[in-house]
Amino acid sequence: MEQTKALPPPAERLALPPPPSAPEPEPPARRRRWLGRLILLAALGAGGGAIWHYWPQLSAKFSGQPTQGGPGGPGGRGRFGGGLAVPVTVAPAALRDLPVMLDALGTVQALNTITVRSQVDGILVEVAFTEGQEVRRGDVLARIDQRTYAAALAQAEAKLAQDQAVLANSRLDLQRYVDLSRSNGASRQQLDTQRALVAQNEAQLQADQAAIDTARTQLDFTTIRSPVDGRVGLRQVDQGNLVRSGDATGLVVVTQVDPISVLFTLPQQDLPRIVTAMREGPVQVLVVAADGSTRATGTLLTPDNQVDQTTGTIKLKATFPNPNRDLWPGAFVNVRMLVATIRQATTIPLVAVQRGPDGPYAFVLKADNTVEQRPIATGFINATDAVVTRGIQPDERVVTSGALRLNAGAEVQVIEPVVPAYVPPTRTRRQGGPGGRGGDGAGRGAPNAGAASGEAPRGPRGAAPGDIRPSGPPAAGTAGQRPAAASPAGAP
Repeated sequence: MEQTKALPPPAERLALPPPPSAPEPEPPARRRRWLGRLILLAALGAGGGAIWHYWPQLSAKFSGQPTQGGPGGPGGRGRFGGGLAVPVTVAPAALRDLPVMLDALGTVQALNTITVRSQVDGILVEVAFTEGQEVRRGDVLARIDQRTYAAALAQAEAKLAQDQAVLANSRLDLQRYVDLSRSNGASRQQLDTQRALVAQNEAQLQADQAAIDTARTQLDFTTIRSPVDGRVGLRQVDQGNLVRSGDATGLVVVTQVDPISVLFTLPQQDLPRIVTAMREGPVQVLVVAADGSTRATGTLLTPDNQVDQTTGTIKLKATFPNPNRDLWPGAFVNVRMLVATIRQATTIPLVAVQRGPDGPYAFVLKADNTVEQRPIATGFINATDAVVTRGIQPDERVVTSGALRLNAGAEVQVIEPVVPAYVPPTRTRRQGGPGGRGGDGAGRGAPNAGAASGEAPRGPRGAAPGDIRPSGPPAAGTAGQRPAAASPAGAP
């Protein structure tokens, strides 16, 4: 009897795979850990902002300097609060003559630029100049083979001699016909024909003379001379080459650089001012170097006869004496032109002029070391100074730096402006050691590295130019000051 296979229990036969489970909820401990980290980051940010805000007071307390005024006192009226007077620099308003200068970018242009070309064809047998040589008008620059042109001249002169002999013979025949006509030995027609032949031979002599002049001119063209006083450039053709009168490149370029011209453009709004200045006399034009020094002084020659409609500018030309070759053709230069002078104007430094919703104003220093925010009216303004027509009197002192931290009535402390001395960079060889502080010890992390290089100490981030904030003593073990215990034993 066959044995039947046992069936699994009903519970196992009906079991189905479990449905996908939902993600387990994040444990409360992990959420608390992330929340703690966020709170820690927020606390660190708030602490850093507080330290930055109250750093002047803390620095003054650590350095032993007394604070001037308390919060809400006279010393606390700065724009950023605090109990210290705001350090500023000041400058007095001056009563002086202010020149009205117009600045532009110009291009130096040679007074004459000549491309020397050959007027005849031939072999270049001699180059008589040195590249870059100063030449005078009429100096020989090059010579072309002249043998064919000399032969043509000799041929023309021989033709002239031949026609002169023919003319002499025709004149003798004319005299004979005149004598024969008196005795009726020659007809009237023969006499007139001989006279016409003499006139024809005389005209032939004139043609021969013109041919001689042409041949002599062609022969003279074989010697190439400088047309002006100037300076030759680089040679375009070498000796031995065949040159032709139709060559576009030419032999060399001669430029007249003394005197020399400068072309520049100005806005059309300045044209009335320029015309008025030219009506009063010669207008002075300066070429200014990058450091502000004057390289050359010249006069305005003329403005162009029309305004460029595409740019709204007017082109002007000035001439300059150039004996020392300070100006070079093709170079870009800074041009400054004097068009007027404002007499006895009240001027202040341009950096003292502030802009507000009600117009320009300036902070004026009062006798009690506080500032007054005073509205002003300005006139002509140049790159460094501004003419004040209303609001400031001569000899009043205005704030030139530190104004961003001021408001009306703020207490200030006048300091001298710091001008860092220029020290040319020196190249030092790095030797072995931590941080590369070999050689003269000017590596990274060396204390007072900025002071040793002549660089002014930098204030906190965001400080205005000229502001000086006291700094607290560095903490032990910070970068730039190694603890004594870290030095190797026996080190000097």
